[in-house]
Amino acid sequence: MSDNATPSRKEAAVQFLRLVVSGRTNEAYERYVDVGGRHHNPYFPAGFPALRQAMADHPAWRLEVKHVLADNDLVAVHSHVLMSPDEPGTAVVHLFRFGKDRIIEMWDVGAALPADSPNADGPF
Repeated sequence: MSDNATPSRKEAAVQFLRLVVSGRTNEAYERYVDVGGRHHNPYFPAGFPALRQAMADHPAWRLEVKHVLADNDLVAVHSHVLMSPDEPGTAVVHLFRFGKDRIIEMWDVGAALPADSPNADGPF
């Protein structure tokens, strides 16, 4: 893969997440996802169609992207995700694997943020 593809994949991963949070889940999937691919979220049935529906049914209130890393066909997006304005939110890493210009595989891991953390450095 050429280095020129990495920035566009980083942008695609971030734009995918931003479209989902803005309530444009169908557009996000149509633009960026190979629906024949796989996701690894243990809370939803296999296949991107199931994850697409779950994302549409449970939209986040806000997404703040903190870091984006890319290595060949993999892109990691580290974000602060809030499901409602009155919660501390979740630190989430979405890991995307791309095939050409489409997301073909996705993992996500998250850590719920405590309201009163003893860590003065914060989660980000």
